[in-house]
Amino acid sequence: MRWLAFPKMALGLTLATLAALVLVGINEAGYRQSTQALTEVGEAQRVRLVLNMLLQNIIDAETGQRGYLLTGEARYREPYDVAVKQVDGQLAALQVLYAGKPVETARLTQLSKHVSRKLAEMDMSVRLRRDGNDDAWKFVITTDVGREEMEAIRQQAGELISISNEALMLGQVQIAKSLRFARIGIGLVALAGLLAFYLYLRQAHVLRSAGERQQEALQRERNALEDEVRERTATLAELATHLQQVRESERGFLARELHDELGSLLTAAKLDVARLKSRLIDSPDAIQRLQHLNELLNSGIALKRRIIEDLRPSSLANLGLIASLEILGREFAERSGTEIEMVLEPVALNEADQLTIYRMVQESLTNISKYAQATEASIVMKNYGNHVIVEVADNGKGFDARSTRPSSHGLAGMRHRVEAAKGKLTISSAPGQGTRLSAMLPASPPRSSKAA
Repeated sequence: MRWLAFPKMALGLTLATLAALVLVGINEAGYRQSTQALTEVGEAQRVRLVLNMLLQNIIDAETGQRGYLLTGEARYREPYDVAVKQVDGQLAALQVLYAGKPVETARLTQLSKHVSRKLAEMDMSVRLRRDGNDDAWKFVITTDVGREEMEAIRQQAGELISISNEALMLGQVQIAKSLRFARIGIGLVALAGLLAFYLYLRQAHVLRSAGERQQEALQRERNALEDEVRERTATLAELATHLQQVRESERGFLARELHDELGSLLTAAKLDVARLKSRLIDSPDAIQRLQHLNELLNSGIALKRRIIEDLRPSSLANLGLIASLEILGREFAERSGTEIEMVLEPVALNEADQLTIYRMVQESLTNISKYAQATEASIVMKNYGNHVIVEVADNGKGFDARSTRPSSHGLAGMRHRVEAAKGKLTISSAPGQGTRLSAMLPASPPRSSKAA
């Protein structure tokens, strides 16, 4: 699923990149067009302003001229003089603004000619009035030259203003087009961005769903493996319990066979030796050999008893759990020289659980003799009504219980035997601080049962 997602992710990324590039391009094109349009609009406004000022100055000059001609007073000439001075500057400004525009330049040339003629006509009448030649300036006034030139000036200026207005309108239209184009472009880019974002969200959802499905599949596999492990662990535990039961059964069978068959043979042999000894009184050498044979038979009977006790402690069935543990502890103390302290309370357990406790204590004492190097040990059995606690402790060298392998010192066998009896085994040990094994078993009423 993931490799299928990469083309879709690449498509979304490509769309987003193209949208960003298009947006940048639209903004740049709109900026350039708008800048050019604004420049043209500004030039058109300046041209219109200069033309209006030019017309106003010519009108002001004509007004001042007429006032001076009628009154002859110099103060009426001031508007004329000021306006005439500004006209040349305004014509020069128009030349600059129309640079590179042949049509407008040609019209400006015609306008300049008419302005020059009008100024010349006004200058002539003013000079004639100043020189006192009244008939001459009146004649100039009555001619249509000034009026015709003024009309021509207005016409040429109006045409130039119309051209400026058209340029102004074109600039405004261009700005509007740029803004409209930018709006459309931004809208399209926004749609493309939304599409890319939608594809991203959809792909993210697909990836998340695929990840969730993979997690669910992994969880199902993990659960299946855990179930299989639990099933096999339970099977192995049942098998181990069955093997322990078979071993105990075989031990019991072998102990009975040794007791019944080998015991009867050794006893019969000992009786035969006693009869032969009574008949060979006159042969000291034979009596001595028979005496040695009798001692060997006694040793064999004692060995047979020890083997039977190790295989299946008869004291457990004949004397009970407390007496069996006392015998086990006493024999261990005699063999190892370790001081044993025992605190044993009567408990209500069936035969199988009693055997479990006996084997646990026996294995613990064996580990103490092999590994602990202890000088003191204790066996404690407490009855708490609904459960029984059995502890075996020593003051030996101890070990690190966290790093010790589960199979070390026969601990795994003891743990399984206790757990098979629905109990719990706790091991507490540290280097130099001895070892304590504690088994908790649920109390159960004693019942008569033989190991299968």
